[in-house]
Amino acid sequence: MLFTDTAFVGINLNSSNKHFIYTLLDKNLNLVALGQGDLGDISALVAGQQMATVAINSPANVSHGLVAEKISITKKAKKTEFRLAEYQLQKHGIKILGTPSDEQKCSSSLRMGFLLYRKLEEMGFKKYTNESPPYQYLETQPHASFCCLAGGVPLSKSTIEGRIQRQLILYEHGVRIKDPMDFFEEITRHKMMKGIWPYELLYTPEQLNALVAAYTAWLVVNKPDQTLSIGNEQEGKIFLPVSELKEKY
Repeated sequence: MLFTDTAFVGINLNSSNKHFIYTLLDKNLNLVALGQGDLGDISALVAGQQMATVAINSPANVSHGLVAEKISITKKAKKTEFRLAEYQLQKHGIKILGTPSDEQKCSSSLRMGFLLYRKLEEMGFKKYTNESPPYQYLETQPHASFCCLAGGVPLSKSTIEGRIQRQLILYEHGVRIKDPMDFFEEITRHKMMKGIWPYELLYTPEQLNALVAAYTAWLVVNKPDQTLSIGNEQEGKIFLPVSELKEKY
């Protein structure tokens, strides 16, 4: 699957089966690929692109203790390690998990993410810079990205309403995916009585997370003034699909 223009790849980790969920958007935000696979499948996917920007929904590095060193935080917060970027999101009301300082203490899904970053670097991928090398990667955070795009904390991703909300947000921002409003057009009294629901018109939470990552990658390359990076180089920066954060979400 080879494209002459930059491919925008979004990757979400699926901790339940140790696979990656991936999406690929082209320069016009068309959904070209959507699937899941292991590290070898992801490597083959990105290796087949002449140019690629890969956005990963996973920390690129462990905590280096910058928050504890430089910021006065509560005893409760000290019980969980946070990278600077994660702490900044917390301060804006975006609740996410922190990243430990010891890789061995990280969850299996986080360790999968570290492995993916290392594999991409072995393949010649570089951290995103304004110089835009042909192969680059960046870190994203799906819950934070949807908070930014929604202007508030979205409904739970585990509910139908939350999935429709996230899919509609992406659709309205120009990502050429299934229109989630078609879900309602397919519902009839007969189908409801039979328990038939058109779930095939909706993406799974993991797929939606991968899609928002790919969309963020597209924005970073094509409309960088509409994006924001927080954190620092030492611990890793998180890129978001918004130019500035609200005070509270």
